[in-house]
Formats: sequence, C-alpha cells, structure tokens
Amino acid sequence: MKATILTLVTVLNSIAFAGPAPTQSIPAVTPPTANPLSFADGRITLSLEDQTRFEFRENNFDFNNSINSVNDDSWLLNRFRVGLLLKPTSWISLYFQGQDSREIGSNRPNVPGQLGAEGDNPFDLRQAYLELGDSKASSLSLKVGRQVLQYGDQRLIGPLEWSNISRTFDAVKLRWTGQDGLWVDAFASSVVVPDRTGFDQSDRDSVFSGIYAHLPKTGPQDTEIYALHLNDEDRDDHFLTFGTHWKSVPEALGNWDYEAEFAYQNGTAAGEDLSAFATYVEAGYTLPVSGKPRIGLEYSFGSGDKNAADNEQGAFQNLFPTNHPHYGFMDLFSWSNLHDVVLHLSAKPTKEITAGVDFHAFWLAETGDTWRRANAKTAVRPVSASANSFAGTEVDALVSWNPCASFSLTAGYSHFFAGNYLSSSGQNDDADFVFLMTGIKF
Repeated sequence: MKATILTLVTVLNSIAFAGPAPTQSIPAVTPPTANPLSFADGRITLSLEDQTRFEFRENNFDFNNSINSVNDDSWLLNRFRVGLLLKPTSWISLYFQGQDSREIGSNRPNVPGQLGAEGDNPFDLRQAYLELGDSKASSLSLKVGRQVLQYGDQRLIGPLEWSNISRTFDAVKLRWTGQDGLWVDAFASSVVVPDRTGFDQSDRDSVFSGIYAHLPKTGPQDTEIYALHLNDEDRDDHFLTFGTHWKSVPEALGNWDYEAEFAYQNGTAAGEDLSAFATYVEAGYTLPVSGKPRIGLEYSFGSGDKNAADNEQGAFQNLFPTNHPHYGFMDLFSWSNLHDVVLHLSAKPTKEITAGVDFHAFWLAETGDTWRRANAKTAVRPVSASANSFAGTEVDALVSWNPCASFSLTAGYSHFFAGNYLSSSGQNDDADFVFLMTGIKF
C-alpha cells in the first residue's frame, strides 16, 4: 500500500506543478443542450446523482502504528440520489429528493457516526419542500419543508456534502430580495438525524434559527451579516452567534483576492456561561499566466476553554459546518480551540483539470481544552493540559478532472506529521489518507 501511496503522490505532484499549458485556440461557443430529464416545458424535471468514493486511512484516529484498528483500513462509500421538481406555475415549486447511502467493505459498524463510520442509511427522504414566490415578480419568497441550509463559506452552516449522508434541516425560510444584491433570510429549523432502521426525523429538541443578510455591494467587497440562535434542550445550549463574512468581488482587485469572517458567541453552552470568538482571514494572488496558478495565505482561529472547572465556557461552538475543505482533508480539526496557518497553491493546467496543494500548521488555542475533530464534537485525545500546544502539520494534494458537466473524477492524498502535542500525550505516529472519488450528476 505504501508503494501505491508514493505512486499517487508522484502523479499528483506532477500534475499540480506542471508548467503552463500550451496555448490553444478557443473553440466556438455552442448553445447548451436541452435537459433530457425535463418535461412539459420545464414543469416536471427529474434529477439523478451518484457518488462513489474509495478511501484508505492509516493512523487517522489513534496515531499508532502498533495497533491495526477498524479505522486503519480501506472501504467504499456510495451515495445515490433521485429528485423530482414540479413547477405548475412560475411562483410555485415542489421538490422531492430521496437518498441512499452505503459504506461497503468496512470493518467499522454500520451505524452512522459510531467509531468514525459513515455507516449505512438506506433510501430515505433527503429533501421535500414547497417554495412560493417568483423572484422576477415579487421580492418575497417562502420555502417550507426539508431542505438544505447553506451560507457564507459554510464554516457555520452547510450541507456537509463530503459526508456520505450529508445534512439537511426541517425548516421554514422567508427571503426578502432588494436592490443591488441585497437579500435577507429569516429561518427556523431543526437538523435531520439519520436513522438507519427507520425514517429520518429532525431533532425537535434542538431549534436553530437566525437572520442572515447579504448587503448591497460596496466597492470591491461582498458583505454578509448574521445573527444566529441555537436552543438545544438536550445539551442545555442557549446561545447567540453574531458575525460578518467578507469576500472580494471577482477581479475587483485585479489578480488579488481576499476573504474573512468574524464571529462572536454569547449565552449558555452545556449549562455554562459562554463567551467565545472565531475568525479567519485569507489573501491570495493569481498569476497572470496560463493555468491561472494562485498562491494564498490563510489563518483560522477558534477560541478554546481555558479552565474546565470555572463554570465558564470559552470554546467556540462550531454549529452545523462543512469543515472538510477548511482545516485539512483528514478532518482532524474544527473551528474550535484552533490556530491554523495555511499556504494554498493551486492551478488549472487545462480547462478540465484543477489541482492544488495545501500546507497546514496546527496549534491548539488551549491545551486545557479538547482537540475536536471536524464534526466539532469527537475528541482526538483526552485533555492534556500540560502538553505542548503544537498539534502537527498536514499536507493535502488534490487533483480533479471534469471532462463534462455530468461527470467528475477527483483524487487526493494527505499526510499528517504528528506534532509535540501528540508526542507529549501518547502515541505520535504520522497518519495517511488516500481517496479516489467519482461523481455523476444529471
């Protein structure tokens, strides 16, 4: 397997750092083909998706070469979706989507989330909503039912598409649309919990609500502001999250770009008084040459809890994020108790190929607090307050091939170099992660 990994790394590096592609003539623009799954002048539209991912993981959970755990293995993940959109008029839409998720060839439990497993969730209802409103004729729209919630850079609210099961909410969402890009969403929701033996239902003891607004463009920047509230009776969480997300408008600064977010939380988390903060800032430059190579530098911070015995909680609560793209592809970190410095390198050698390499360096903000994985809940290690805060470094290499709109092929390799925190708190062997994923979508 080591030879396989080295071969894959060589291929990824050769693609990611390939020289500029030769100049090619621009083909004539052809009109898009009609959707073969759309009928009755667009009033009835079917959709199909299938995603299959091979994964190999070594030491991702225990950082221990001497133990061959159920997570030191390889397996297949498959996810199939079928959807139906009914649009009897321009201002009424009905959408239904079913999903079947399977983990194949694994020694892990079939129960989602148990011992790190993706698990099985046989065919179930992923989305089912009614949407009222026509953006061309009215400034108001209403969406009611099981749906995806996605905002900003998905660091607080996202569908978690990397997960084989992903995430949806039973929600009511009202949107008001103004001029110059202004829109405001008000929503109330409960997250849907997968049930491998029955119908997936939302957690009605946990209500997540908020107001999220996109402001009119100001100069080179898109600006979003939000106020979010989580009321979880089971966890005794009752807190507010206030924040803003900034992103440069494409090409407004020439070849430069930037993005940032700042969030503050106050209230009660697990019955303790909560005061927490998180931020990230990134700046990048795209070279004006063939292949569009980009270099970016990013810093992410999520506060941790300084003292577990003082009845005060300082750890940032990561809510319902899509963390996979942000803090390393091995999913070892979340936006909580974290310092993460990242160097991004990416390029597009051809129209169909995108490649990139990320270099992460991680520290815990507070060694007296938990090191939390990407699900923002599971601990990597028991708390070791006296350990060194340097958790380690991770290198992620990724290449994606999209020959057409309906098919994609993505390969990735990640290596985690164990840091002083692991060596001073237990086993500290390096970890590896390899994946190959295909996607089909109509």
